[in-house]
Amino acid sequence: MIDTLAGAALAAEPLTPAQDDDPLQAHFHAGVIPDEIEQVFHLKRAQPTLQAFTALFHGGQDSVTLRLLVLRELASDSASSAFSRADINLKFAYLVPESLETVINRLRTHGLLAWDAPAAVYRITPMARNVLAALDTLLSVGSQSDEDDADMGFLLSQVAGAQAVGGVTVDQLKHLMGRLNALTEEFRDAIASGSEFQLRTSQEKWHTACDWVEKGSEILRAITTDERADAATHRAAQAIGRAQSALLNMQGMFSRALNQIERQRVHLGQSGLSTTDVKLWLLAHEDLASLAEDAIDRPVVPIFITPAEMIDVAETELLAERAPHTGPAGLPSGEDAPLTINDNPQIQRELDTWISRLSSFANLDTFPEVAAGSPKQVPIQDSLLPASFAVASYRASLLPLLGDAAEASLQGATAQLARLPVRFDASDAMLELDDPEVAAMSVATLSLIQESGSQEDE
Repeated sequence: MIDTLAGAALAAEPLTPAQDDDPLQAHFHAGVIPDEIEQVFHLKRAQPTLQAFTALFHGGQDSVTLRLLVLRELASDSASSAFSRADINLKFAYLVPESLETVINRLRTHGLLAWDAPAAVYRITPMARNVLAALDTLLSVGSQSDEDDADMGFLLSQVAGAQAVGGVTVDQLKHLMGRLNALTEEFRDAIASGSEFQLRTSQEKWHTACDWVEKGSEILRAITTDERADAATHRAAQAIGRAQSALLNMQGMFSRALNQIERQRVHLGQSGLSTTDVKLWLLAHEDLASLAEDAIDRPVVPIFITPAEMIDVAETELLAERAPHTGPAGLPSGEDAPLTINDNPQIQRELDTWISRLSSFANLDTFPEVAAGSPKQVPIQDSLLPASFAVASYRASLLPLLGDAAEASLQGATAQLARLPVRFDASDAMLELDDPEVAAMSVATLSLIQESGSQEDE
């Protein structure tokens, strides 16, 4: 009878789920089984590897540095694969014995060091070498370039290494695609900002990213032509290819944005300087407040007065007799406007001279090296110089108008300049010049645009 009642009580009592024994269940809602989540399953399956990282990186920064120091020193000794305790003590004679003992025990407890009892030696485990290899790859890439280059290089190295051994995963490709999308968004924000300095900084980063894209294209071609890769891997590789194409197509967007800024740049009179030059000069000074030194002879000295003095002044003003104020009887007499000098004729003459010089270049009757030789292009310094710094700067500010379709559809001298069959190509490099007015200039060229009809006749 007692057995029957006990069995009935057990049958009536709800069974406790097995996941109650899992501490991870406390972080999930009721009814959600962590093991049914794909990522949790993969992470639990990789527990030995994760425990190795936990053994190294759990605790303070000093402890982590000490553990990595001991493990990397032992693993880097390729002359011997086993170390006695005496060898370890001799190798780390610069460490305090108590600290070394703590590190050895922790590495041994978590399976990074194996104790061979019959031989009485320590050995580096394969898991420890895998962990150190991953860390060395990340550290070596990060030490050679900045943070943005480091993560791109590390991601590409992981994909390339996995592809070489036939084990590339979709997750590795998704990490790479995520970084490419993040860079594209960053460049679009820089273009939308309209800031010349942000644009040029992003353009330099874009050139670096293109170098990585070129290396990544070879890896993607190998993945797409690999018959062992599954459909998900092929789709991820194709998505990365589209992200790379979007990144490469941003060169035109950078050029248009910089040309627009060049057209809107404000020049300070006839000095040849622009607001960009002033900003660069200000940025070169670490302490802008120092520029105001000796600018003011005397600082403003406040004058403090007491209430008694205020009362005396008030009484004087109240009791003082004032003559009635009479305003002017009529309008003030007129004055001649000040004489101003208009610089437009001089600017117009410079513009006409520059257009005439470029037109002569288009007709091949100026620039002897072009008229007589085969390459129909000249370095930019040969066309801008000789001239004063102000004239050379003014001429250089008009170069982005060459080939501008919007400007060519208008009327005027600048529209005539835009319709000339001359192309302006510039780069970020600088070239030092032997000129009394201009010390250096960007590396650029002026070249003739050949008409399609003449090319077909040839």
